[in-house]
Amino acid sequence: MFTTLIARTTALVAVLALGLGAASAETTQEKGLRIAQQVGQEPGFRDQAAQGEMILTTRNGQTSTRRFEARSVETGPDEGRSVLTFLWPGDIRNTALLTHSHAGGQDDDQWLYLPAVSKVRRITSSGRSGSFVGSEFAYEDMVDQDSDKYDFNWVQTAPCPAGGSCDVIDRFPKGSSAYSFERVWIDQARHLIQKVEYYDRREAHLKTMVVSGYRQHQGKYWRASRMEMSNHLTGKGTTLTWDNFRFNQGVNPNDLTVNSLRKGL
Repeated sequence: MFTTLIARTTALVAVLALGLGAASAETTQEKGLRIAQQVGQEPGFRDQAAQGEMILTTRNGQTSTRRFEARSVETGPDEGRSVLTFLWPGDIRNTALLTHSHAGGQDDDQWLYLPAVSKVRRITSSGRSGSFVGSEFAYEDMVDQDSDKYDFNWVQTAPCPAGGSCDVIDRFPKGSSAYSFERVWIDQARHLIQKVEYYDRREAHLKTMVVSGYRQHQGKYWRASRMEMSNHLTGKGTTLTWDNFRFNQGVNPNDLTVNSLRKGL
């Protein structure tokens, strides 16, 4: 009888544990959100600066190169300001994109300074899908991809483009967007984005960005050195290369404003 009681008790505990496990199991939406929130988790910094090149490639393989510098500064939890300014060649020199990032799922604000006409143009919500200075990057691709601006769904585990294992998640923009969803490969080792596929409003595969050349700076900050965007509709491509990252250089947020754009930053 004692043996029977132990067996029944053990069976009951197993059933209860199974029920608890089922009740506490993650949904694919919860898992997708959890993985997305792990991206970019690193020691904080107040500001950063970098230099780079934008390489435009035509359908026929012809290329043209532009050089730029970028600065950003944190202004609050999940909020910040950034500016990307072109340095070369002369026909695009001093053209600048200013972005004010907001927390809480609020759309970011963006302005483009056009030195040829000495005007600052605000990028409207409907204009965020437009091409950034003729590249395959849209204006909305140039803002922070904060997790509170998307809904998520975990899809599968798959090989990363650069090796290793990635979690593949879909993210669905909450605000206005040219994309119905984006499929993102995030490596399981360091929680860094390796690839993003962009799907248009008809859910057709429009573009793919491959992110590579990650390097750790100051033993803290992982940054990619290469972002390759391919447009499957036009056959064109744009590559951003990044170099010379500096952190906590004393960037003043008051220098990253619309008035500063008008004054030439």
